[in-house]
Parts: sequence; structure tokens; C-alpha cells
Amino acid sequence: MAVLSRHYELSQSSEGNRLRNFTVCNYCYCLQQRLRGEIHSEIEKLHIRKKNLINLILFQKYIQHYYPESDSTVVIKSKAKNGIDPEKIRQMQDFLGLKVTGKLDASTLDAIKKPRCGIVDIGEYNTFPASPKWAKKELTYSVLNYTPDMESRYVDYAIEKAWKVWSDVTPLTFTRVYRKPADIEISFVNTHGDGFPFDGPGGNLAHAFSPAFGGNAHFDEDEFWAKDLKGTNLFLVAAHEFGHSLGLQHSSDLGALMFPIYQPMDPKALRLHPDDIAGIQSLYGAPDNNILLGKTPAAPTEIPSTEPCHPDQAFDAVTSLRGETMFFKDSFFWRKNPLRSAIEKDPISAFWPVLSTGIDAVYENRDKDVVFLFKGKKYWSSRGNIIEPGYPRNIQSLGFPHTIKNVDAAACDSNSKKTYFFSGYHYWRYDNEKNSMEQGYPRKIIADFHNIHSKVDAAFIDNGHFYLFSGPKQYEFDSATKRFLGIKKSNSWLGCQ
Repeated sequence: MAVLSRHYELSQSSEGNRLRNFTVCNYCYCLQQRLRGEIHSEIEKLHIRKKNLINLILFQKYIQHYYPESDSTVVIKSKAKNGIDPEKIRQMQDFLGLKVTGKLDASTLDAIKKPRCGIVDIGEYNTFPASPKWAKKELTYSVLNYTPDMESRYVDYAIEKAWKVWSDVTPLTFTRVYRKPADIEISFVNTHGDGFPFDGPGGNLAHAFSPAFGGNAHFDEDEFWAKDLKGTNLFLVAAHEFGHSLGLQHSSDLGALMFPIYQPMDPKALRLHPDDIAGIQSLYGAPDNNILLGKTPAAPTEIPSTEPCHPDQAFDAVTSLRGETMFFKDSFFWRKNPLRSAIEKDPISAFWPVLSTGIDAVYENRDKDVVFLFKGKKYWSSRGNIIEPGYPRNIQSLGFPHTIKNVDAAACDSNSKKTYFFSGYHYWRYDNEKNSMEQGYPRKIIADFHNIHSKVDAAFIDNGHFYLFSGPKQYEFDSATKRFLGIKKSNSWLGCQ
């Protein structure tokens, strides 16, 4: 009995221990869950505080940039706990057509994150002692460069159409110039040193100066510019910015073109709001009834995109330029740099605005560090991308007969100091040192360059090899002996198979 009693006591003790252990474990688990919940709650609070801090900083920057204090502003302020003057919030909300609460609410935060013009809504730009305006009615503009996002012809069209928005309701005219100084310069830039930096994609899209400061318009190159709504529509933004170039400030009317926030819409549906018209006509008056409205810019014709590795790819011209090789086609050229693997594509007009498309021939004279570009009966000399004074000149000044209407291809041999010109089924040789055509030319191409039986589209000499391009094929010759070396695809230079 004593043994049984002892066994019973031990079993009861073990059961008690198990109960105590279970109670302790359960307590620990509950404590762990509670702590985990509290930690999660604290993390959530930290995230919220961080988000609120970011929004606060963003709003402060927005207010400082777009709603700056004027010199006459009274210094006494009633600031909220977050350090922002509620009056500034109300001012911004009122201007942008928001519910005026004086608080940094959701709709206000949403508004400051929308893409917009970089010009202030109030402040110095709007407080000139007299309304800024141009003193003349015939204004000129120039396009200094192009965005790689769009073909140059679509950029030109958008800009021309944007100017017409304003010329239709005023006596002003806008003419593009290429070589002489323009009243208004247009450019696509990143960091550009005018004291008004851009902020990357979104946010500040563009800005333009008033007539008092030259009227120049800058477009943020970090944006993706487009002719439609697949990106930021260039026409819509340009029409707005040109309003600033002419002297208009921002409008608080949500339907006005001069409203500061970018409002995507069908470009064809754009119509000036009465507020825009009243503003611009207060500066320049209504259009002269005796003058017909300017001609509507013709929309560029859609053409298939040109890809370098298309099996039938041909080139208009090929040349070297300061170590790079350039392949021209229509309004673009591809650049092959020996130090980079990627092939770059650029609009011709980004380098040579006077030659936006249709180049017939190009060659580099390395001894003079110049490149010559041919189009029709004219040719230009360019040092880098700067056209030299005295150009264009007529190709007859090189010694061509008047029967030659254009040069199909050209190539310069640095070793022999000779330049070869191809036109039709003949070629000429030019002495670079004597600056004259050599006697005994023209000669038939087939007589000296065997195996090529068609016209030459482009020509190029590199490392003792003479390349003649005809359609999608390139014919390789020894530049000294003219010995035929083989045929390849024209685009094999661009890594195409």
C-alpha cells in the first residue's frame, strides 16, 4: 500500500508539473503574440510617420517653389504644428480649384504630385511693374536640339502648331530661323544652369521665361515626350509654355490652357479658353481682320520605323567623324563608336538643323577636321556639328558639270589625299591639296570597281578598304589597287547577321 500511495503521489506531481508547464508556455505564447502585435503596430506608425514626413517635405518644396513669398509679404504668420502656414495651403488650394480646408488633405497631396509647368503660380513672375510683352509683332524662334523620344519632324510639327494656337487670336506671327539669332530659343535639356533645375521624370515638365527675360522655352529631357498620349504630349505642353514666352501668367481657371497642371487631352480637341484669349489680347490685341489666319501646319506623313537590321536595309550615306562611323537613312543616322558596344540612333537635325532629312552624301576630311554634307545641288562644310560660314555652296564650285544634279556618294582617302564622288554610273576624283577635280574624270564605276553593276548609294574608306554601298549590299575593295575583296550585307557594320 505504501508503494501504491507513493506512486499515486508521483503521478499527481507529474500532472501538476505538466499543467504548470502548459500554463507557462501558454502565457509566453500570449506574451509573444502581444509583443509581436505591438511591434507591428509601432512599425506601422513609423511607416505612417515616414510617409507623412515625406509628404510634408514634398509639400514644403512645392510651396516654396510655386507659391514663394513676395518682398512685401508680412513676416507674422500663424503656422500649424507641422510648420506650414495654413494660409499658404488655402492659397494653393484656392488657385488649383481644390476644396479650401487649410489642411494637407488627400486631394491636396494628390494635386502636388501631378506633372505641371515649372513657372510659379504667384510671386515674382506675376509682379512685374508693367505687363511683360514683346514690342514687335513678327517674332522668330529656333529649335536648338531635339528629344530622342520623337522623330524631329514630329517635334517641328508640334512646335509649329503650338505657335499657331496663339497667332490665330493675335496679330503676332512666328517664323522659324536656322542660322541667325532668334527671338525665342527652344531646347530639350537636363541640368542647364539657368537657376531653375528640372526634377527628373514627372513633376516639373518645362518652363519658359517672360519676354522681359528673352522668352526662351526649356523642356525637361527626362520626360518621355510624345506626339500622342503615350507619353507627355509635346504640343499641349509647348502651347502652354509659349503662353509664358509671350507674357502670360498662370490661370486659376481649370479649363484654361494656362492652368499650371498638365491636363492630358486629345491634342486635336484643344481650344483656347476665353480666359486665355482675354489675357493674350490684353497684351497684343485681336488679330487684324485684313490678314488671313496662318496656314495650318501639315501633319507629317507616317512612315514605317527604320530598323538597322531589316534584311533590306540600305543607307543614304556613310562617313567617319572624329573616330565614330555614321550611317545615314532618311531623317536619322546610326553612330558606331569603337569604345561602346551599343549603336546609337539620332535625328540628323539634332546635329545639323539645316539638314533634317534627305542627305545624299557625306565624307570627312580628317586633315582639316571637317565633314562635308551634300543634298541636291548644295553642299555644306561642318566642323563637328557647326556649319562653317559661307555655306551652303553649289556643287558646281567643286568642278562638276551643270548636268549633274546631285552627288550620290562620296569618300575621302586620307592616304592619297583624294576624294571620290559618285553620281549615276560615273565617278570623279578630287585632289584635296590642289582643290580641283583631276583630269581624266569622270570614269565609269564598273571600269575600275568590278562586280558592282548598279548605282552607288554610299561610300566609305577605312583602314585601306574601300566600301561601296548599293541597296542592302556593300562591296569591299582594296583602296589602293581597287581589287575586289567581297560582298557583305550593308548593315553588317551595325552587328546585324
